[in-house]
Amino acid sequence: MLNHILNLFFPKSCAGCSSFLLADELVICTQCRFDIPLTNHHKIEENEVMKKFYGRVPLEFAGALFYFHKKGIVQEMIHKLKYKGQEEIGEAIGYWYAEDLKKNDIIQSADYIIPVPLHKKRRKERGYNQVDRFGKALSESLEIPFDETILRRNVYAKTQTKKNLLDRTEVKDATFEAVFDENHHGKHFILIDDVITTGSTLEICSRALLKIPNVKISIVCMAMSHS
Repeated sequence: MLNHILNLFFPKSCAGCSSFLLADELVICTQCRFDIPLTNHHKIEENEVMKKFYGRVPLEFAGALFYFHKKGIVQEMIHKLKYKGQEEIGEAIGYWYAEDLKKNDIIQSADYIIPVPLHKKRRKERGYNQVDRFGKALSESLEIPFDETILRRNVYAKTQTKKNLLDRTEVKDATFEAVFDENHHGKHFILIDDVITTGSTLEICSRALLKIPNVKISIVCMAMSHS
């Protein structure tokens, strides 16, 4: 009853289309959930994200939940998540994707979920890492520990928002380091991020994690850029 009253006087809007949410809708309206382009990567062993990393880093699994199109629903959601402080969007996507990933045996074998880290200066500017609540929702649903201490970003990088695709192919200013001990040897890590474009940042992060003896790596993202 209280939620109905609050929605009446303080209606919440959809993260995708900005229309008012109904009482039983959460973060994303039913129409946007229907319209969002899904990848179904969790069902495809040799999917397009896996192929993106062939010859670059060895992966157990790689996938994204959505396709990211310019001026589309997913772009609007990610923009609000990253720059408007709407962290609940990441959480909603995490719970959504977890239901698919529960059906994937490779993901179910993982030991840790690790976010692509922000530099401490960037985190202070933004106030949060946009993938943390995504990762924590995955962690809760999949019952895999979330750990943001294993991977560290040592060098501050300027935002890539206004860079073109060619500029993004080399993350020249981003230096990542794995912080580990013997307890992390031989573990399977799920590396998570928001949108995968060229995969450069995820490749560099993966190479840092591969310095841990005998590790396995999977990559899970909210979305992948798609022409």
